[in-house]
Amino acid sequence: MKMRYDLHLQQSQKLVITPQLQQAIQILQFTSLELEKFIEQELEKNPVLEVEQESDKNYSDEDNEDKHKSIDWKEFVHNENNNYTSSGGTNNYEDNEFNIESITSKETTLQEHLLFQYHLTLLDYKYREIGEYIINSLDENGYLTLTVEEISKDLKVEPSIVENILLLIQTFDPPGVAARDLKECLLLQLLYLEITDKNVYTVIDKYLEEIAAKKYPYIAKKLGIKVSEVQDICDLIKTLEPKPGRMFSAINNNYVVPDVVVRKVGEELTVQVNDSKVPRLIIRDDYKGLILNNNENEEAAKFLSDRFNSAVWLIKSIEQRRQTIHKVVVTIVNKQRAFFEKGNKYLKPMTLKEVADEIEVHESTVSRATNGKYVETPMGIFELKYFFSSGVDGFSSGEEFASESIKNYIKEIIGMEDTLKPMSDEKIAKNLAHKGINISRRTVAKYRDDLNIPPSSRRRRY
Repeated sequence: MKMRYDLHLQQSQKLVITPQLQQAIQILQFTSLELEKFIEQELEKNPVLEVEQESDKNYSDEDNEDKHKSIDWKEFVHNENNNYTSSGGTNNYEDNEFNIESITSKETTLQEHLLFQYHLTLLDYKYREIGEYIINSLDENGYLTLTVEEISKDLKVEPSIVENILLLIQTFDPPGVAARDLKECLLLQLLYLEITDKNVYTVIDKYLEEIAAKKYPYIAKKLGIKVSEVQDICDLIKTLEPKPGRMFSAINNNYVVPDVVVRKVGEELTVQVNDSKVPRLIIRDDYKGLILNNNENEEAAKFLSDRFNSAVWLIKSIEQRRQTIHKVVVTIVNKQRAFFEKGNKYLKPMTLKEVADEIEVHESTVSRATNGKYVETPMGIFELKYFFSSGVDGFSSGEEFASESIKNYIKEIIGMEDTLKPMSDEKIAKNLAHKGINISRRTVAKYRDDLNIPPSSRRRRY
């Protein structure tokens, strides 16, 4: 077989994502908080960027400028009309706006709360260490993590002394603290509430698992009481706190900062991108002077030119992000106007492609613009993804219903049912059919499970 080398010329096209384009895509995906952190990092890396102190300058995008080419910065500096700033939009709030961090203070921990009570007791000083040891052995939920035997061994004292001090601590606030398990925690709270019904203590002591399974007739038969009495006991137990220490635990509150605000002004719905906290970027004047006077050092001139190009691309990407999010939300508001005016039951089915076609962008762009972002509306704060859902056709009216809208109908129907005779999934499906929503019993069961609503057998009151 003869082998030879040939040279062929072939023309092809392929998509190349430049680093600048990758950065623009990344910026579009950022939430306002993430964008703020990203800008802080860029300010540290790029010396030609600075935060604009005045808010009276607006960024103007030059349509005739090729964003992917280098810029002649000497001509740029001389041109007074080109003033690149990142548009932060109109601030929704004043500088002295309400800030939750300004009023929060260091919260008292569970241990501090209990030690304060323990030090007020009249116990002998020699027992101080035992009580402090017990209190510091509680977990964040207020449960004792060590046994009495382990504590007595560590402190070299009699178990009876540890037990007595533990009983004392169990009388402290919050009720149920220093319990060794859930059963003891609930029983301590009954004692605190001075409950005298022995059946309540018996139910907690012997039938906690049956309560979770809602086997009320079984418990009633065992105790020789009415099922309605068992249900009343369970209602009382539900008012008890299974984790008495969690009110003192250090909770990492993740506050949702809406990226967009939709407000109703008269009969109109206005859309505003909430980027008031995003720093407004400009090019530093002193570096503009440097590039003008740096004719001899080519290396320094190239470095400055690269930094200027990077800075302007960043500013344009931030502005493009703002405009894209604004267009997407305006389209959502127009398509879901009934929701913004009347509530959840009027949510309509909508896809990413519908919005993408409306604003003439790719579907992935809409996905990135809405991912992880929240909108503040007259109906509350929602994730933007909430408005994109599938739906079913109304067999009578031809109108489409979103799955979230159907769930709200199901929740409303169950909320109005007779608790003595709760509605089955089949009856709920028939009820929905009267409203023009044709779905099967299995679909009703699926939506009901999504709402964490138990079946009719477990919703029944006796």
